[in-house]
Formats: sequence, C-alpha cells, structure tokens
Amino acid sequence: MTQPQRHYDLPTIIFGVLFIAIMIVASFWVVQPFILGFAWAGMVVIATWPVLIKVQRLLWGRRSLAVLIMTILLILLFVLPISLLVSSVVDNSAPIVSWVNSPGKVSIPDLEWLRAIPLIGDRVYNSYHLLVSTGGTALIAKVQPYFGQTATWFVTQAAHIGRFLVHCMLMVLFSALLYARGEQVGLAIRHFAVRLGAERGDAAVLLAGQAIRAVALGVVVTALVQSVLGGIGLAVAGIPAATLLTVLMFVFCVAQLGPLLILIPAIIWLYWTGETTWGTVLLIWSCVVGTLDNFLRPALIRMGADLPLILILSGVIGGLLAFGMIGLFIGPVVLAVSYRLVSAWVNEAPQPNRDIKEVVKDLEQL
Repeated sequence: MTQPQRHYDLPTIIFGVLFIAIMIVASFWVVQPFILGFAWAGMVVIATWPVLIKVQRLLWGRRSLAVLIMTILLILLFVLPISLLVSSVVDNSAPIVSWVNSPGKVSIPDLEWLRAIPLIGDRVYNSYHLLVSTGGTALIAKVQPYFGQTATWFVTQAAHIGRFLVHCMLMVLFSALLYARGEQVGLAIRHFAVRLGAERGDAAVLLAGQAIRAVALGVVVTALVQSVLGGIGLAVAGIPAATLLTVLMFVFCVAQLGPLLILIPAIIWLYWTGETTWGTVLLIWSCVVGTLDNFLRPALIRMGADLPLILILSGVIGGLLAFGMIGLFIGPVVLAVSYRLVSAWVNEAPQPNRDIKEVVKDLEQL
C-alpha cells in the first residue's frame, strides 16, 4: 500500500524559519553586553573546575563555601592586580609621554665598554662611532616621534579602564554562578549537543573542555612561570619598573612571542649604563627563562588534552589575532573540535586497497 504524498506549505516553512532567525538575532542583541563576561567566565570555570572540586572536598563537601573561596581567589589573583596595574599606567602616563616626546631625551650611547672586548673591541668601538657620526643622530631624530606615538597608543588602550572593570566584575559574577551550578549547566550543554549531533556532538563538547584546560595548563601556566622568573631576574638586576615589565612579559608569553622581547632590551640597557656584571647575570638567567617553554609547555598541554602541539599553538596565536584575549581559548577550541570531527569522518572510510608504492609508481609512469 502506497503512502499518501505529503504536501508542504512553503510560505509557512519560510515564515517559521524567518521567525526563528529573528528570535535568535534578537536574543543575541539583548545579551550582547554580557557575552564577553560570560565567555571569560566559562573559560575560567572550565579551566579551574578541578581546583573547585578539591577545595570542596577540603571544606567537608560544602559547595557554597568552595564557591566563596574560588570567587575570592578570582578577585585577588585576577581582577585586583590587573585593575591596580591599569590604574597605575593611566596615572603615570602623562610624564612618560612628555618625556618620550621631549627633544634630546633619546640619545645615542657612547658604549665605552666595547673597548674592553678582547681582540675586536677597538675595531667595533671605532666602527660604531663612525656609524653614529655619519647619520646616527639624524636617525634618532626621525625615530623619536614614533616612540611618542607608540606610548600614546598604549596609554589610550589602558584608558578604557571603566569598561574593562565592568567585564571583570561580570566575569566574577558569572563564574560564581557557574561554580554553583556547573554540573547542571554542563549537562544541559551536552544534551543540546546530543540533540544536534548525537554521540559526535557530545564528544565535541567534551573535547572543547579538554582543549580549554590544555590551553590554561600549557599556555597560561607556562607564560606565568616564565614571566615570574623573568620578573625576578629584572628586579634582582635593578631594572626600573620591573613590575610593569613583568606584566608585559606575561602578555608577550601568552601571545607566543616569548619573554626575550623584554629581557634582551633590559640586558642591553644594563651594558649601556655600565652594569656589565648584572648584564651578564641577566643574560645567563634569560637563556634559562627563554628556553623553559620548550619542555614545560608540551608536558602541560599533554596533561590537559591529547592533541597535537602545533594545533594548540596555532589556535592560540590565530585566536589571539582574530578575537583578542578571549581568542586565546576560542582558537584552540575551534581547531581541536574541527580536527577531531574531521579525523572521525576520515577514519570511517575504508582503508585504501592499493599500497602507496604502487600509487607512486603509477604517477611516475604518467
């Protein structure tokens, strides 16, 4: 018996889809001010969830006390230091900009210590001064205005302190809510993923959490260790504004640029001012700090998720350039989930019957 042919009401379908699209856009429009804070809270909670569970066990299994402790830690370790740093940069911005823009403040050093280098010292010193006398001063005069523009740009970015603090407070608020109801929220997300993609959808959600934890462990912890060790070296060597330079070093390490962008100019400055002993000490210390990530970061990433290292690093750098600081986590999550889904799809295909050597032979004959 043949089934009756089904008739579809095309206008009803079109208007139904259009209504759903309008509701989705309107919903995103309403929650737009909270998206960044909620996204940061989600990344922080996923990365620190094992810590919450351990704190809860220490507090006789009481979730409310554990949430309170974790919220206080977020404020003390994240919101408060960054707020104080940004406020300090804004308060001291005027003297820095005026000093950089003042003519005659930036000058070429004499570098008398070059003469002490055995065999080649005098030759290097004479060549350096020949370069200075034939146009070095003019080069400094041309480059100096860009120093002032760069300093002004950084100060302008730091001046958005009000909006930044609002996002930080939203992040803390949403983090507390997610800490309190994390299991229910995670289960709801997994149910939604199963509704979209069955078992693959559930696996994609779990993999996203692993990728976030891998970035938090491998990238952020490595950057924190390198910046703290580098900051200790700067402070011991007597570099001015060591705290501010340490924070900049942390930003560069997160962006996968490394701590040497801060440490090398500090070493040059020490030799420039005649502190050759401390310059040598900081040079040796910088070699240790600069190579630390070569073995620490891969080990930590493997602890968070069994994913290719190049995949995580590409996601970190690409996400940072595309989405800003939040892209630090979004990039690796997108690449990790896409990588696993494509791998599962490829592995479902039957194995090729012909050996690779036979294929190469046929191509050579062509």
